[in-house]
Amino acid sequence: MWLAQNVASDTAPTPATSTSSEPVNRQGLVYGAAAYLLWGVFPAYFPLLKPAGAVEILAHRVLWSLLVVLGILAVQRQLGSLRTLGGRRLALLTLAGGFIAANWGTYIWGVNHEHVVETSLGYFINPLVTVLFGVFLLGERLRRGQWIAVGIGLIAVLVLTVDYGRPPWIALVLAFSFGSYGLIKKTAGVGAVQSLAVETAALALPAVVYLGWLTAAGQATFGHASAGNTLLLLTTGPVTAVPLLLFGASARRLPLSVLGLLQYLAPVLQFLFGVLIFDEPMPPARLAGFGLVWVALALLTVEGLRQQRRQALARAAAALA
Repeated sequence: MWLAQNVASDTAPTPATSTSSEPVNRQGLVYGAAAYLLWGVFPAYFPLLKPAGAVEILAHRVLWSLLVVLGILAVQRQLGSLRTLGGRRLALLTLAGGFIAANWGTYIWGVNHEHVVETSLGYFINPLVTVLFGVFLLGERLRRGQWIAVGIGLIAVLVLTVDYGRPPWIALVLAFSFGSYGLIKKTAGVGAVQSLAVETAALALPAVVYLGWLTAAGQATFGHASAGNTLLLLTTGPVTAVPLLLFGASARRLPLSVLGLLQYLAPVLQFLFGVLIFDEPMPPARLAGFGLVWVALALLTVEGLRQQRRQALARAAAALA
């Protein structure tokens, strides 16, 4: 309840702006690190939900997440805010729900079929996909460093395609679905809790229909496999909502530069889970592909920090003038 009242109260993911000389908000740093650390340990969580299949887990995640966010809105007395969103925002969030369902479903399938390393790759290359979206969908112009980073990222995907013997489709689906989701949510401009409520509400009917069919066919695990399995499926709601609330609270307190660096915590942890815990193979060619991705991300991060510093100096000069 404390989390719903004190963290979710400012979950609109609008990062703060600051100059490099301003102190970092410690509370925001703790919230952000906690959010990404929780996302980073997801590879240890989803295998616990077996023998439920990926689609069944996804359906439960949708339904229990919907109940959790509706409960949060009820505590905040903001349920009525959903009626004021308007048709355009509702349509955008419904579309966003489709992309996040694709993202969640692919991630669950990848983790539970021993492709944890490849799922981490999806979130490593997501910043590069976001840059490409900015160019081709928003008409943004890239600086030279950004173009170099994107080029290295494309080479990395080719190297990994050769290594896997196929395109790294799990990573690509994760990166493009999450990039699309973020773009639509930015366009909609709705707070995180209200947004997730609409997205999961749009997915609720298909989820109920699928679970009903699964039960009728005698293939459902919920309530049949074990009491532990049933309880774990019930936790998919809070497991989804809590990191989102922490992220929203962090985004309101931290500058983009810090938030951008924190985002790498999750895929780094996922990568380590895949290699060290699940003992997934990492041949030299695959490691080289990942190395290229990390070089591209380093260039992208340095370029972003330089640009933010230039903008901060320009604002300071304008204020003095």
